[in-house]
Amino acid sequence: MQYNSLLGIMIGAALLFSCGGSPEQQVVEEEDVEENEWVSLFDGATFQGWSKYGGGSVGAAWKIQDGAIYLDATNKDGWQTGDGGDIVTDQEFDNFHFQVEWKIAKDGNSGIMFFVHESPEYAYPWMTGPEMQVLDNDGHPDAKIRTHRAGDLYDLIESSEEVVRPVGEWNLAEIIAKDGLLQLHLNGVKVVETTMWTEEWDELVAKSKFKDMPGFGKYQKGKIALQDHGDEVWFRNIRIKNL
Repeated sequence: MQYNSLLGIMIGAALLFSCGGSPEQQVVEEEDVEENEWVSLFDGATFQGWSKYGGGSVGAAWKIQDGAIYLDATNKDGWQTGDGGDIVTDQEFDNFHFQVEWKIAKDGNSGIMFFVHESPEYAYPWMTGPEMQVLDNDGHPDAKIRTHRAGDLYDLIESSEEVVRPVGEWNLAEIIAKDGLLQLHLNGVKVVETTMWTEEWDELVAKSKFKDMPGFGKYQKGKIALQDHGDEVWFRNIRIKNL
């Protein structure tokens, strides 16, 4: 290798680290996301790349705490329409592998939604986007319902086994969607697998609480949403790669 080429590589590497490290540690624009390349959806310090569902800046109840997105649920008044509300990515995704770590407060409830279609005709992201449930299984009453426990494809498919960690501990959630095949993983275990946009999928939705929502589970590209269910919840190490 010629000296000039080696020097150029060394200078390029120095510039990269001076700008904040590897690409995986920075929020990037959609056109920069390449296939099989992990990119961060949260830079640990700002809400760059996120907005309130329906438009506008992220609500004041959402805060950044110790490198995590934190929902401060002390103000319960108008928690969905006031200073909280569900938040969504600015970008849309179709075939992807999504990862996030989450932890929930005692008796807490939240969720991670995907293939969310943001439009005035849909008041909430759960009217279009399926949800991977985030829950305190030991304390929240929803845990008494099959398909409403942590890791479940909410109100559609229950987890094959329970691997959620106790309140206050971090859990690793993964959502993998590829040409209709959907897998949910929790703490390294595949807990749900199904195929979307088939007759079987339509039958599954028809037996759920979403049966009267014409847009639910129909969109094959959409945003990722983090749910404000009025309870304290934390999310960190949020990243995605296109498949």
